[in-house]
Amino acid sequence: MKRVNITLQLLVFLFFSCTKETQSNLILLDSNIPTDAPLVFGEGIISTDNYEFAITFTPEMDEIYFTRRKNGEDNKIYTTKLIDGKWSNPETAFFTATEGWDFEPHINPNGDKLYFGSTRPLNDSIKSSGLYQWYSKREANGWSTPIPLEKPFLDKSIIMYLTSTENGNLYFTTGEKGDKPEDWVIYNSVKENGQYKSIKRMGKEINTSGKWIAHSYIAQNESYMIYDFKSDLGFGGSDLYISFNKNGIWSKPYNLGPKINTNQTEMAASVSPDGNYLFFHRGGENKGDIYWVAFKPIKENILKNINNK
Repeated sequence: MKRVNITLQLLVFLFFSCTKETQSNLILLDSNIPTDAPLVFGEGIISTDNYEFAITFTPEMDEIYFTRRKNGEDNKIYTTKLIDGKWSNPETAFFTATEGWDFEPHINPNGDKLYFGSTRPLNDSIKSSGLYQWYSKREANGWSTPIPLEKPFLDKSIIMYLTSTENGNLYFTTGEKGDKPEDWVIYNSVKENGQYKSIKRMGKEINTSGKWIAHSYIAQNESYMIYDFKSDLGFGGSDLYISFNKNGIWSKPYNLGPKINTNQTEMAASVSPDGNYLFFHRGGENKGDIYWVAFKPIKENILKNINNK
């Protein structure tokens, strides 16, 4: 019996140690851990008097990339790293464009690719002809020099806020020639035999009757998608919505509710690699911060309400 008790105590210790370790990296950056009410994330470090949005993490949550736009300047991607138990001061990413600008980074679930949008020139061209997706590969000594995402993505002059699943499928915002920005919607590309062969506009369940449909964050296992759009039934500006994937069929989008969505603009969601926290931008035209909130209770509550109907 004594041996059983010791074993149980060890298991409990290991469980809580692992849980604490998973959280600790973020606690070292911001000790104000949110529950059901969103809080500004990394106030004064990540979220400042500038305009911040679109945040992503390595799977170990020891490296962070996000977008910052200072007043009167273009978008830039900043990064901070956990070094010897302390987070470094955010600095512009090593790949910062010398011509054009960069924004909306995303690290894939495997942690071996870093995607971002950029208006930098393609190859040796004199100037950019659009907003393309670029990516760096994780190598032994860090991230590689970024290159543009190949065809069929180069066939689009606009692709933004790309996120990926653990099997490599890509989701992003784009439009057709002649579309206005408010009419761009969500597309995806399925990885087949190691290649991306086509780009497909998602169905009307996702691309609903709202405007400014954008910023699709896809779950690692493709079970849900969080994205934003503006609707007359919403709370003000663009709101965050979630849609669930059941056997390849997407549900209608469900508003994340008044604790998340306000009369301001909420957009550019992402979920921490451990699935515990939802991150998103909230703000106005020239000022906005990155917020975080406990994600699992939100998702479970929406699913519970759906099942009760």
